[in-house]
Amino acid sequence: MKVRIGEGATEEEASAVAAALAEHLGVDIAVHVDGSGEPAATAEPPEVDYPLDDDLGPTEREAQLVAEIEEILGGGPEKYKERLSEQGKLFVRDRLDLWFGEGGDGGPGDADRDGAADGIQFEDGKYAGFDEWHPDSVEVEEYDENTRLPGDGLLTGAATFEGRDVHWMANDFTVKAGSMARRGVEKFIRMQQRALKSGNPVLYLMDSSGGRIDQQTGFFANREGIGKYYHNHSMLSGYVPQICVLYGPCIAGAAYTPVFADFTIMVEGMSAMAIASPRMVKMVTGEEIDMQDLGGPAVHAKHSGSADLVAADEQEAREYAAKLMQYLPNKAGEKPPRSEPENPTYSPEGIDEVIPAAPNKAYDVHDLLERICDAESVFEMKPEYGQEIVTAFAKIDGRPVGIVANQPNHRSGAIFPDAAEKAAEFIWTCDAYEIPLLYLCDTPGFMAGSGVEKEAILEKGKKFIYATSSATVPKQTVVVRKAYGAGIYAMGGPAYDPESVIGLPSGEIGIMGPEAAINAVYARKLDEIDDPAERTQREQELREEYRKDIDVRRMASEVVIDDVVPPSSLRQELVNRFAFYEDVQKELPDKKHGTVL
Repeated sequence: MKVRIGEGATEEEASAVAAALAEHLGVDIAVHVDGSGEPAATAEPPEVDYPLDDDLGPTEREAQLVAEIEEILGGGPEKYKERLSEQGKLFVRDRLDLWFGEGGDGGPGDADRDGAADGIQFEDGKYAGFDEWHPDSVEVEEYDENTRLPGDGLLTGAATFEGRDVHWMANDFTVKAGSMARRGVEKFIRMQQRALKSGNPVLYLMDSSGGRIDQQTGFFANREGIGKYYHNHSMLSGYVPQICVLYGPCIAGAAYTPVFADFTIMVEGMSAMAIASPRMVKMVTGEEIDMQDLGGPAVHAKHSGSADLVAADEQEAREYAAKLMQYLPNKAGEKPPRSEPENPTYSPEGIDEVIPAAPNKAYDVHDLLERICDAESVFEMKPEYGQEIVTAFAKIDGRPVGIVANQPNHRSGAIFPDAAEKAAEFIWTCDAYEIPLLYLCDTPGFMAGSGVEKEAILEKGKKFIYATSSATVPKQTVVVRKAYGAGIYAMGGPAYDPESVIGLPSGEIGIMGPEAAINAVYARKLDEIDDPAERTQREQELREEYRKDIDVRRMASEVVIDDVVPPSSLRQELVNRFAFYEDVQKELPDKKHGTVL
């Protein structure tokens, strides 16, 4: 490296400059005085032997840092930690151990099914808010244990979970009840933005009372404030799986993360979510109500449909999330993970006997699923909501599928508004993550009446049909028994671009069932028959004639459906068809998006 210094410098000065620069920069130096062609002095960097000393180790500086980190990991004030056990929940660091392995530091953890160890890979933002509370901070004049704000109450990082790389966040309820403030919000947003870049799933372990009202300046309505959470949730939606587990009463802004997530798991006895706290509800409406009645698991699992699953405790919540991951890819565009095929729990030979001959006789569709799907693979979502339809992940020959099945055991399998909405959302999620769809149709159609009209049966039914129409994953439809009215449209009928529509011998496809059809068409003529016995006989004849028109064999004869298969061969038929159409390509019209939500 050439260096020029001013005219008049002595040889000793040039040599000193050369030696100093060579040592500092670690390169050869040639010093030229003014414009001289030859260097006045040269120097080479000194040789250094490494290591300098075999006995070197951490200094007091590192020891201080380690001590600070230990204090940060301790969480908020001790009195709040002591209250956690009374509430039946874990301290956030213990929760991270439960999810990601022993110690929460990327240590040995619990080996997953592939032999890889789960564990936290790293945590970001431990020092958030450090200067405001830590006794070693130059900003803190007088330390008060009650003002501890480690991590600003919100922890974020990356981990290995069930052998998969994931981003995670977790509220620390011992810090201001897990409330959101400026630095925690910054960490949350960074985590989401990094998920958009990495394409890895996100786990939200929520336990937050909402925004920290007394510190709202700087994070509430800012471009990079809490509002950005939900923008980022929207961008992540359908791109990477977002799984949210609730461990406490998540209020206001904190309640939107679980409803934006792809899957929400609540924990019995501790979880709740609501747009406002009971105190605020009373102030606004005068209504007196406790948190569980306002927004507990029973409310969101049975009535709002916001909870996909309700766990008995924290351990089961983790197990649910782990099971979900078995059906989901890391991100959109990737195939979901396959596993080794398993035989069904019960033999497919019994399918024909499971399905009653009488179209209106009830049976539990789960009994059919246990003879079609791999053993112990059926994982139902929202089981207590819209029970006329079963939405479940399952595996057929090791391949993940999303099942949409009418449930004749509940209100004859008629499609009510809640069931339609549940099915539409499930189909949309499966389509986003490349999970093939299996429709098992046994429904008298969409429910009629003033009650369901007020509950928006047309609006929610539209969403169901729209989701089926727009899904581009492989779709297989089975006409199990009844396929009446617009029910066959929503349930992946021939007009909705399924790869196949096959029927069982019990199947019927028609505008309506025989009883309703005879009443609609022949009521006046039947009323003209005075003899009751003669009228009953004529009704029976008309029903039989009508039933021939809607019989599944007639539909196959007219090539409305692709085939009629023996029930005992149904599983193998589905195995073959899903395998054959695994890589089918479908395209939607070139447009920005539809107008149906």
